Amino acid sequence: MTRADELASALVALEQRLCLACAQAGRDRDEVVLIAVTKTHPISDVEALAALGVRDVGENRDQEAAPKALARPDLRWHFVGALQSNKAASVASYASVVHSVDRASLVRALAAGAVRAGRRVDVLLQVSLDGDSARAGAVAADLPALAEATAGADGLRLAGVMAVAPLGVEPARAFAQLAEVAARLRSDYPQAREISAGMSGDLEDAIAAGATYVRVGTALLG
Repeated sequence: MTRADELASALVALEQRLCLACAQAGRDRDEVVLIAVTKTHPISDVEALAALGVRDVGENRDQEAAPKALARPDLRWHFVGALQSNKAASVASYASVVHSVDRASLVRALAAGAVRAGRRVDVLLQVSLDGDSARAGAVAADLPALAEATAGADGLRLAGVMAVAPLGVEPARAFAQLAEVAARLRSDYPQAREISAGMSGDLEDAIAAGATYVRVGTALLG
């Protein structure tokens, strides 16, 4: 079996999971965007997935993402990893959506890069679901100020929230908590409708809780 055949087979199986999860949640399949997370995988895998109809691609390191995005500017690139401020300008030059904004300094750096590149970047605020500010993600008390800074920044659009289910916490419980955070954000910023949640092992729970983006690597690319 060729690599293209492997990816095609994995995509069919993944689509079946997504369709079933949406049906069980009473949602339409087109309400959920699949992001193929291609970190550590070659551009040839991106090309193969694009040939199969995948349009949204995620990466978590700028040095790997930037050349891939340059090779396929027709795809919609998502930056899904922890982001350093000194890489923000580069990421803003190609990413359509940044899923991991958790501090004001990053908002400022992304905005400057987006303006310089003449682009508008969708920003998702990364939420810490265990309340530990030492981990990636903003704690609940910091979210209002972070949302205000993002919504007021040139070159950025506040699009919603993102989270990773903490270890040791049931994903369904974690994503229900994220849905509550998202609802509070939408009450102040109606355009912030996106919820990025769910990966290979817990995408069903995320979809049940209202996820609009799922970030899948292993189940698709191995």
